[in-house]
Amino acid sequence: MSPPGSHGTPLGGRQALVLFLVFAWAYFLSALIRAVTATLAPTLTADLGLGPGDLGLLAGAYFLGFAAMQLPLGHWLDRFGPRRVLAAFLAVAVLGCAAFALAQGFAGLTVARMLIGAGVSACLMAPLTGFRRWFSPTQQLRANSWMLMTGSLGMLASTLPVQWLLPLTGWRGLFWLLGACLTLSIASLWWWVPRDRPACAPAPAGGAQAGEGYAAIWRHPSLRRYAGLGFVNYGGMIALQTLWIGPWLVQVAGWSPAESAAGLFVVNAAMLVTFLAWGLVLPRLQARGWPAARLITAGTPFSLGVLTLNLVLGPQATAGHWALFCVSCTFMALAQPLVGQAFPTHLAGRALSAFNLVIFAGVFAMQWSIGLAVDLGHALGLDVIGAYRLALGLYGLLAVAAYLQHWRASRLALPPTRVSAE
Repeated sequence: MSPPGSHGTPLGGRQALVLFLVFAWAYFLSALIRAVTATLAPTLTADLGLGPGDLGLLAGAYFLGFAAMQLPLGHWLDRFGPRRVLAAFLAVAVLGCAAFALAQGFAGLTVARMLIGAGVSACLMAPLTGFRRWFSPTQQLRANSWMLMTGSLGMLASTLPVQWLLPLTGWRGLFWLLGACLTLSIASLWWWVPRDRPACAPAPAGGAQAGEGYAAIWRHPSLRRYAGLGFVNYGGMIALQTLWIGPWLVQVAGWSPAESAAGLFVVNAAMLVTFLAWGLVLPRLQARGWPAARLITAGTPFSLGVLTLNLVLGPQATAGHWALFCVSCTFMALAQPLVGQAFPTHLAGRALSAFNLVIFAGVFAMQWSIGLAVDLGHALGLDVIGAYRLALGLYGLLAVAAYLQHWRASRLALPPTRVSAE
């Protein structure tokens, strides 16, 4: 069977909804697994005696495995299509969950966490590649926002629901349950998503097409324009959302683990509502002369201001303040579909995966380096509040530098161009 939309006709109606829901279930699970470390941090710290640097490495191992797969993932998505690639990757994630549940020490947990990250690394790129083929440009922006909303729902489930479930299952039982849910996702994917074939452009008589490797993608102005924001600003926000907000609430604000889980619930609920709103208002904003590129440039400074406010407030910066910070960072999430749309369909998987690599390499770097900076603050004799201010202050300086680079590129750049398909 030909892939939906393979002849240039965007999907609509029930078929588009079913495809979206099947992909959304997989992404929901991947986001839950990504963020669950923040809720489990007090339990894992007590059970294994982990310090801030250890926690940062354990949580960051997920993103290291995730980032390591992005370049081959993009090639495989373009060659084999989203359905087969995502099913194969989810099978690796199932093995990773089993390994995490069976691990007896920090090294085993770290390796398992890396395996899980590699396994779920296709959960957003596969649907975005499919949406690039099957949906119109406006549908893509809306579907991207609602996929991110689904991810926020997964992160929401990683907070209070996980906290409530832990006394019944323990953290090991939780990962057995997640492995079973991922297996269900594979079955749903195989049953409901049509067989597809890669979107290929006809090759010229001379052989392979020129300019279609990753080197051309890395050089493309659309990717380079958003790379700094993706690596530092958006990657740092995810690092905070999926790990460091939890320890801040416990160690700086003085909340209990249960209160911290409730606070994380608030943060992720705010993100869910924000991405839902983006999907609804983006078409209207574009019609009124506010395209996504303009929104990113105008909106990103709000996140820098909120981060500064939170550092000044210190212990008074609690869940609502960090929810505002995360919400103010969602302008940068609009960059991903812009990068995909700047390339022809048969390069969409590689382009999206290349940008995703930038983001999740940034998450790993920010997540681990924040933990190391907190340890450095303690070594310099700072108290807990001072150590966290040092770590997040350094992150803030990097975020300001990345935004200035983006602002300069936006001022100099012509409207984004597409890589030639010839």
